Amino acid sequence: MTHPHLQAQSRIPTPLGTMTAAASAAGLAGLWFDGQAHHPGPLDVPVDEQHPHLQAAALALAAYFDGAATPLDGLALDMHGTPFQQAVWRALIALPRGATSTYGRIAVEAGSPAAVRAAGAAIGRNPVSVLVPCHRVLGHGGGLTGYAGGLHRKTALLQAEGVLLA
Repeated sequence: MTHPHLQAQSRIPTPLGTMTAAASAAGLAGLWFDGQAHHPGPLDVPVDEQHPHLQAAALALAAYFDGAATPLDGLALDMHGTPFQQAVWRALIALPRGATSTYGRIAVEAGSPAAVRAAGAAIGRNPVSVLVPCHRVLGHGGGLTGYAGGLHRKTALLQAEGVLLA
């Protein structure tokens, strides 16, 4: 579901491919790799590289790829979703760099221990890739499972965080 109050968008190059960032007046509302699952497609908002939330997103992404432990510092988020999705995304934000979790643990942290599949769906619909670290969620046995941006990116992100050996 696309945020109903988008104001601006920009394109941000990263080591793993170009991303589209979208912002509302309140914060970063979306960040998607080209071609990723659940990408909203062309956005009907102006390109504005000077929008403060989009500039902050570009800085946060650069900080992440430079190894920052807390790239979200100073970045306002305005992610649109159901209350359960919001709870899941907050649980993702709480995962520190270099740590992983499972879908079951995220469901527990979101307040619905039996909603493992729903937690997985909410993780898959995370509108702010990389910075809201859905790539840190692994399958029950610790295996790599789906990632909207592609398993090759999930692997690269986890390797950059020291979670997986190259």
